[in-house]
Amino acid sequence: MSGLQVDKYSRALALNIRMKEKTITIFSGFRMIEMKKKKWWRVLLPVLILVNIVVVVLILGSAKPDSSPILAGSKTEFKAVEIPKSVSFAGEPMPLKRFDVKESLDRELLSNAYFHSQTIRYIKLAPRYFSVIEPILKEKGIPDDFKYLAVAESGFNPRAVSSARAIGFWQFMKGTAQDYGLEVNSLVDERYHIEKSTYEACEYLLDSYEKFGSWTLVAASYNRGMTGVKKQMTRQKEEDYYDLLLTTETARYVFRIVALKLILENPEQYNFVISDKEKYPVIKTKEVEITGKVDNFADFALKHRISYKLLKDFNPWLRDNHLTNAKGKKYIVKIPVL
Repeated sequence: MSGLQVDKYSRALALNIRMKEKTITIFSGFRMIEMKKKKWWRVLLPVLILVNIVVVVLILGSAKPDSSPILAGSKTEFKAVEIPKSVSFAGEPMPLKRFDVKESLDRELLSNAYFHSQTIRYIKLAPRYFSVIEPILKEKGIPDDFKYLAVAESGFNPRAVSSARAIGFWQFMKGTAQDYGLEVNSLVDERYHIEKSTYEACEYLLDSYEKFGSWTLVAASYNRGMTGVKKQMTRQKEEDYYDLLLTTETARYVFRIVALKLILENPEQYNFVISDKEKYPVIKTKEVEITGKVDNFADFALKHRISYKLLKDFNPWLRDNHLTNAKGKKYIVKIPVL
């Protein structure tokens, strides 16, 4: 081997050694970094675990019921309702000295006094609808207390429909409505007509009073039917509503009417504080006579500057969007004056 070759070999060998040394140094550096990381994790991991434990303890602690004393005046109390010493329905006294009668009235008072949303709505709606039915009851010689029967029946909802298909403010069945002269078909259903159905309800009540001679029994018969009440009177040999064993609904019926009467007559007594301005106002209307057909009630409504919705709200007895009126019957439609 020549001297030149030996020199080249020596330089290559030296370079190779230096590269290996650098590789060893770099590898050692990585190892040192990795070892340092492992040391940090060994320190950091217990700290993270401890922090998580503290957070969980704090959360659980905050979920415990507040053991601090309740401030005076902040506690909600539910109290029994006060039953008046004397109560009557349609001028007929309720025998409250009897424990069963008193407890039955108490049940209905509790049910309505603590059904806040519904009862508040009744109080608000009363001026609007009582202003319609009170004069009719007076005209027909029906005690004013029967307006509360209408509330028990339909809850001030002229569109009310029961599961038995009794309909309207006074909950007439189709056959009974037709027997008392109300028109019931696919275009016109006067069970939804407040004034007309009130007049016919009065006729039914008068017929029932002629049969029973007791307004309390008349009210019961409105729920059970004249035949149903008379059958139980004969079977049980009793003449007084308060002595009759009736179905649950009818047994509670008069008491519910009286409970509604007591609350609506004196809402403050039962903790309902509704100002006059919060009650729903009576909406003024004008009457439009129809003696022929109406092709489209949407056009009819627009002609009278109201919406189809408002037309149907004030005349729910119109059951379709048109009226054939082949016999030329006279109908009175109410148009709200807004």
